[in-house]
Amino acid sequence: MNNTGRMGIGVISAGKVGSALGSALRSQGHSIIGAYATSEASIDRLETMLPGVPALDVQTIVDRSEMVLLALPDDELAGLVSGLAKLNAWKPGQILVHTAGRYGVEVLHPAIDAGVLGLAIHPAMTFTGTSLDVARLQGCPFAVTTVAPFQAIGHALVAEMGGQSVIVAEEDRPAYHAALSHGANHVVTVIAQAMALLESIGFDEPGDYLRALVQASVEGALSSGDALLTGPIVRGDLTTLSSHLDSVDKAAQGNTNLDDLPPVYRGIAEATVERALRRRTILEATAKQMRDQIRANQL
Repeated sequence: MNNTGRMGIGVISAGKVGSALGSALRSQGHSIIGAYATSEASIDRLETMLPGVPALDVQTIVDRSEMVLLALPDDELAGLVSGLAKLNAWKPGQILVHTAGRYGVEVLHPAIDAGVLGLAIHPAMTFTGTSLDVARLQGCPFAVTTVAPFQAIGHALVAEMGGQSVIVAEEDRPAYHAALSHGANHVVTVIAQAMALLESIGFDEPGDYLRALVQASVEGALSSGDALLTGPIVRGDLTTLSSHLDSVDKAAQGNTNLDDLPPVYRGIAEATVERALRRRTILEATAKQMRDQIRANQL
């Protein structure tokens, strides 16, 4: 690091996340010394998002960088870190940052044992692989995990990228990542199933039809949890629930785009029964009848 606080940063690799974070850090005066890019898509992204930055091999990037940003799939992270440690590639005082939501810094220990400063920084947003991502980082929440003496470095890096940092303990990273996956990825699955069900009865633009309802539901849930939960289960409407279950089962028969719907619908319906019961919008007797309906004749 030079006396201005600017660093030479290497990016592994030039995927959607790495290119966006690298671009954001570059805009703050840091030098991106190289990025790992081998596929045609990553090379194109590197030229677009980080023009002038050379595509280098992994060992060269690590050797030349004061900070290495690892924006890799979760399952590739441990192998790369340990493999480079066996080659004595990591240097004391070097900053090593990974962006995997699942892990804290334990996965970086082969490098930390060599004197590296390890940080886990995970942005809670989806990436498109375009310059729009850099603008969307403004105000984006980041989960930061590291040992206490290095937390200030994590906060500073996130602030430079325009984000808002939150400390997440090492042991809480799996639950943190599961929460994000459940609240984002699984919601996409549910909405896609709802759209497919509408398509099966002739709706040409099911997304347009659902948009206002889904957006209002998501905003309500984000602001009030399940306090604004509505629908037949919350109302204790056994007849409607039975009709829904029958309709879902029939729609799934012979439809490969809907054959995953019945178990998902039943699982979420039963979870909704329990939330309605805890909120006392239904009585235990009604909840039991609903559970029995949901569990009957499961496909």
